[in-house]
Amino acid sequence: MKNVYFDHDGNVDDLVSLLLLLQMPDVRLTGVGVIDADGYIEPAVDASRKIIAKFGHGNPVRVAASNSRAVHQFPKEWRLSSFSFDAFPILNEHQPELAPIAKQPAHLDMVDKINRETGKTTLVMTGPLTDLARALAVDPDITDKIDQLYWMGGTMRTRGNVLEPKHDGSAEWNAYWDPFAVKTVWDSDIKIQMVGLESTNQVPLNADIQQHWADLRRYPMMDLIGQGYALVSSYEANSTYYLWDVLTTVASQYPEVVTTKDTKGDVVVNGPSAGKTYETATGRPIELVTAVKAPKFFDKLDALLTQEV
Repeated sequence: MKNVYFDHDGNVDDLVSLLLLLQMPDVRLTGVGVIDADGYIEPAVDASRKIIAKFGHGNPVRVAASNSRAVHQFPKEWRLSSFSFDAFPILNEHQPELAPIAKQPAHLDMVDKINRETGKTTLVMTGPLTDLARALAVDPDITDKIDQLYWMGGTMRTRGNVLEPKHDGSAEWNAYWDPFAVKTVWDSDIKIQMVGLESTNQVPLNADIQQHWADLRRYPMMDLIGQGYALVSSYEANSTYYLWDVLTTVASQYPEVVTTKDTKGDVVVNGPSAGKTYETATGRPIELVTAVKAPKFFDKLDALLTQEV
């Protein structure tokens, strides 16, 4: 059984990732932190508590709300889906019970949960790295008790997905949200697997996938994710939603679904390239996910989400 602390930023992919972690038989979820980034924190925290209560098989894990703030905030339009997800009838039937909420903010909750365990903890982070950077500032020794960090963020490609004024477009959004946090974490000795745009762009959300999930909606968890992804299937013309966070989460426990390479990287913290992650011989070691074995990945989603509730 692997201890896992999950830190996410509240969009559809993050909430589906939480649902998946709760179904993984070899995962002991020790804590959940929510940061105010790609989703609004209030509905993201509430939705997380409802998912744990309904689909967590009695796991009493607490949800911690972050008080971290953005260097560069996500566009409002991307973040609004957190409100709709939290309002889904399947999560609100019969005035549902809520999983408990942590008393401390997420970065302190992370420190507490890591130190409390006798063994090491795996970190799965599908949003910015700010809470971990702040946790390291509070207690640098937690690195001794972290097995590995699996992070959805960054890219080693020349182009990212940030299209903001005065930015050159080289960064990925989770890194751009707080480039200084990326630098702090990368300057530590934590072992990191990075799931960036080069691999997540290999698993786009498309009509065939959505139809497959619709055909399986007799399973409550499949019904939930089908509704969730319907919110984001067409943000805008010529825009594609990818399974960024779900890939990271599944790969953290089932490495057979991805191909990786060892490289070294660094990050730009200021200027028109702020948040750019790049390969360099003088950088820190990174295990970079380079490819997805899509059939295995989607088969694993089916196996986890068609279980009995």
